[in-house]
Amino acid sequence: MMDQPLLISSLIEAAARFHPDTEIVTRTVEGPITRSSWGAVARRARQVANALVKMGVKPGDRVATIAWNTQRHLELYFGVSGIGAVLHTLNPRLPPEQLCYIVGHAEDRVVFFDTTFAKHAQGLIASGAKVERYVALTDEAHLPSDVPGVESYESLIQAESDQFSWPTFDEHTASSLCYTSGTAGEPKGVLYSHRSTVLHSYGAAMADALGISAQDVTLPVVPMFHVNAWGVPYAAAMVGSKLVLPGPGLDGKSLLELIEDEGVTSLLGVPTVWLGLLGHMRSLGHRLTKVRKVTIGGSACPPSMIRAFEDEHGARVIHAWGMTETSPIGTVNILLPKHAALSDEAKLAIKAKQGRPIAGIDLRLVDDDGQVLAHDGHTSGHLQVRGPWVASAYFKNDTPILEDGWFATGDIATIDRDGYMQITDRSKDVIKSGGEWISSIDLENAAMGFAGVAQASAIGVAHPKWFERPLLLVVPQPGATVDLAALRVHLADKLVRWWMPDAIELIDALPLGATGKVLKRELRRRFAGYVLPADD
Repeated sequence: MMDQPLLISSLIEAAARFHPDTEIVTRTVEGPITRSSWGAVARRARQVANALVKMGVKPGDRVATIAWNTQRHLELYFGVSGIGAVLHTLNPRLPPEQLCYIVGHAEDRVVFFDTTFAKHAQGLIASGAKVERYVALTDEAHLPSDVPGVESYESLIQAESDQFSWPTFDEHTASSLCYTSGTAGEPKGVLYSHRSTVLHSYGAAMADALGISAQDVTLPVVPMFHVNAWGVPYAAAMVGSKLVLPGPGLDGKSLLELIEDEGVTSLLGVPTVWLGLLGHMRSLGHRLTKVRKVTIGGSACPPSMIRAFEDEHGARVIHAWGMTETSPIGTVNILLPKHAALSDEAKLAIKAKQGRPIAGIDLRLVDDDGQVLAHDGHTSGHLQVRGPWVASAYFKNDTPILEDGWFATGDIATIDRDGYMQITDRSKDVIKSGGEWISSIDLENAAMGFAGVAQASAIGVAHPKWFERPLLLVVPQPGATVDLAALRVHLADKLVRWWMPDAIELIDALPLGATGKVLKRELRRRFAGYVLPADD
């Protein structure tokens, strides 16, 4: 067999060769919606490559982006990695001090940024970051005047040829870099390789995974600045899917406009985004017309959201799980043929799980002592993962992160006999009551199935007898009133008795982190002195 390296440049060249006229649609930062194609993106990616080489960017150098999901960002995905440099996507939602730390730790040489993030560039300059050049992803007419020495992306690449011979190198060469959100200590860098990225693309495109294909019109709401938009830009190029990129317009109104106008068939994003879209559509009495599947990851998808998309809009929900360290796709929930005869409620119970590992990924559970546990659907343990696109170490960090060749995810989960994994909590978030674990996720999902509840979060509060007991925090839907007594009756029908929250509090909003996940550490800090009602 030929020994041909798996390189990211092969993906964009395949898209240009076999799907040159397939559209790339972008809601730009400047406002208008633009139309391009895979052929044009490939040509402009080559111009990017020529510009970077002229800058003196060498293989292994880090080139950073602070950008939305747009065509220009897509061009950088291929232009940077294609020359052997490392695409470093920066999350603009991180605190400024973390962003400065990350840029310094990565030793980024160039920063490309959307004009909405001009203040981020100013902050990096003020911090003394050793970045050599700043390039605004816009034309001369929209160039920000308050970033010293800034260059225009359009002027930069228009001066270059669209002919470039992509170099061939070892497929284990680093291709991109993404840092964790730093919930414990400083953020840590996960360095992906060309090999891991291309293999991940094959995995994502499989029919029993995300099923991305040339028949799809794909709208990734999951940001390209976080875990490479779940690998969608690479997989879409591989198969020639039409891409619809939402830019900064992530509100329900803007998303719905793009979804309907472009005939989107496949959506991908986190639950907090879909809450906004569903709420907007309900206010209009609108039903999705073309969407066939909605992939939901980033945090557990409540069954009520699965019902909403499937029953109200006829779209199949694909529940998925992954993390920065797994590139990110680890498991995807697709029902098996034997599930066809089950009732809707029984199917929903399976769909609420995070799913089965896709080919190449392996999972196991261990107890506190590292002993491997049964996959019986009931036994909970610490979730570990391994595979060809799972991190084995952190960037510039010699501390071992593998245990017997496995990566410890920090999740508590069960795995059933068919391989369906269900996360019941994060190790740090699990509520430990009387020596037993209470799943905060199950408690939250039950609450979100109650009329008028928009979001819910459960945390453990100190208890003199049981060590911890659950406190349920509920955010009502806009304009709704939540009857707490009725909510308790609803929960009693869904939960075992000792999982029932000792108290329920209504709050205006949940604190969200840089990736849209609820910051339970903030809730624990806020309610640290909370006094639970006395036992009966």
